[in-house]
Amino acid sequence: MEIFWHDDCLEHDAGEGLWELPGAWPWLDVLEPHPENAARLRTFRHALSHGPVAPHLTWRSGRHAAVDELLRVHSAAYLESLQVSSRVALEVNTVAGPSTWKSVLAAAGTALAAYESSAPLAYALVRPPGHHAQPDMADGYCFVNNAALVAETARLAGLRVAVLDWDVHHGNGTQEIFFAQPDVLTVSVHMRHGPWGPNHPQTGSPSEVGVSNVNIELSLGAGDTAYLRALDEIALPVLCSFAPDLLVCASGFDGSAFDPNGRHNLTAAGYREIGRRVAAFGTRVVLTQEGGYLRGYSALCLHALVEGLLGLSLLDDPLAYVPDDSQLVDRDLGLVRAAVGPHWPGVL
Repeated sequence: MEIFWHDDCLEHDAGEGLWELPGAWPWLDVLEPHPENAARLRTFRHALSHGPVAPHLTWRSGRHAAVDELLRVHSAAYLESLQVSSRVALEVNTVAGPSTWKSVLAAAGTALAAYESSAPLAYALVRPPGHHAQPDMADGYCFVNNAALVAETARLAGLRVAVLDWDVHHGNGTQEIFFAQPDVLTVSVHMRHGPWGPNHPQTGSPSEVGVSNVNIELSLGAGDTAYLRALDEIALPVLCSFAPDLLVCASGFDGSAFDPNGRHNLTAAGYREIGRRVAAFGTRVVLTQEGGYLRGYSALCLHALVEGLLGLSLLDDPLAYVPDDSQLVDRDLGLVRAAVGPHWPGVL
């Protein structure tokens, strides 16, 4: 398995404040670093390069994307707005600074390098994340949609592409980019959270079906069983029916039991099983890094996912203890089947 990396992804600095909110908070003794910070990606890299999976990985250098490449999924005016000279909140919690543009180019270009490598299994370990970024709007810590850029580049090359997103938040930007595109299937498995403001008007509900879009909403606290059933009973049958040449995975770990930005109960073992299912799908896979904000446990989950992708089981989980209560999953998947099933006759 090949891991793609570029040091410039570490340059983006969203500053400090009240968790994800920038600015001065006089009642805080010590301001908190923005959760989407360089330390999380360094921790992810260290886990893969020093954990027991390390001998099974090959590290590759990424590159910067060209603006012409970014124009495949974003408008020129929007891209220009990202090139700022001082720190500014583009929306309530998505903060750009003087070094952001360099990191955006590195993240997007490194994701493209993973695709261009033709490796059967390639992981772009990048930041800033991308799956919330829409054609002309930043959202949810995201500026350029790395997964969508890979998918559109492959589509333009004549490939049939599917995007599978298991970040805890709805992949609204990817949905928006491909909502009317029949050659790209987008599947998002996420927490039920609804729209959260002008830059995130999409609901993420199963009713947002588009031409080839499937949203699988899971109730608050859904754990390993719920996610694996969502994959086994809905996402994977739809993906098999669509029969893509390339599977792009938006890989987030904020669905974990310990993540401050998600309220689901996925464990490292759950992510390992997600990896096993992706590998068993049999199509060439490019993965792009999305969320995951309790960096130590997220790094363990990343390691476990990679284990699953490689058919290994190496690390024990020293933390997982939250009960896997999946009592609502029958109702949740029933709602998805009711909305999505008519568009996939004979599949769901």
